[in-house]
Amino acid sequence: MQRLRSLVNRRTLGTTLLSGAAGGLAVCACGGAHAQTAGAPQSLRSRALEGGAALMQSKPPLDAMDMYLNGFHFYADDMGRPVEAHHFCTHLNEDVHQCVIFDGNAAGSRLIGIEYIVSERLFRQLPDDEKPLWHSHHYETTSGQLIMPGIPERVETAAMRDLATTYGKTWHTWQVDRGDNLPLGIPRLMMGFTADGQLDPARIAARDQAAGVSMATKRQARADIPVPQVAEGANAWQAGRTPQISLETVAVRGLR
Repeated sequence: MQRLRSLVNRRTLGTTLLSGAAGGLAVCACGGAHAQTAGAPQSLRSRALEGGAALMQSKPPLDAMDMYLNGFHFYADDMGRPVEAHHFCTHLNEDVHQCVIFDGNAAGSRLIGIEYIVSERLFRQLPDDEKPLWHSHHYETTSGQLIMPGIPERVETAAMRDLATTYGKTWHTWQVDRGDNLPLGIPRLMMGFTADGQLDPARIAARDQAAGVSMATKRQARADIPVPQVAEGANAWQAGRTPQISLETVAVRGLR
């Protein structure tokens, strides 16, 4: 992943996100469920306060989110509910990424989840009861389903080569696919697709058209990336049963 950091550093990617590269724009209308969010329109006072904060406050954790990925997740217990996910990620170290996930990549996009990404080395060290919460990235990366809008093909391919052997744990906190205009309910465990035919081709086509890319072309460009053998314990949903959380009322401990 060191090579990925040198190819996609903050300055290079920041410039790319603003100006586009290889004829593509980083800010794309890449789908997403954009239902009206509940609440009154933002006031002039709120905008002024935010503008002042933007000028006076530094935001190192957000500034470090210098990798933008677009892909798809599905609810771990329902493959029929795919969600387009716009990831903004940073390296914590050579083995760990952390990402915030939005339903779009424009101003006003809604924060809908988080994803943690670890190397295969760390994944294999996880407890057996933890591994079913994680999904592999072997298919998303090599198939062309996962993209980095606005990045030159050679840089994107290098990034996918490094991500191909990683594993992600993803929680979505806002069920935008069912039209919720607020983040209702509890977080839902999400998974990633692992084979052709699992995701409706129309969803891919719509995303590709909006982003100005072709999954088929990207698959060709990544043809020399070895498809890794998935480590045991990941992609638990493939066996027909999967972890998912439910809401439970419990007694409060240490109540004062």
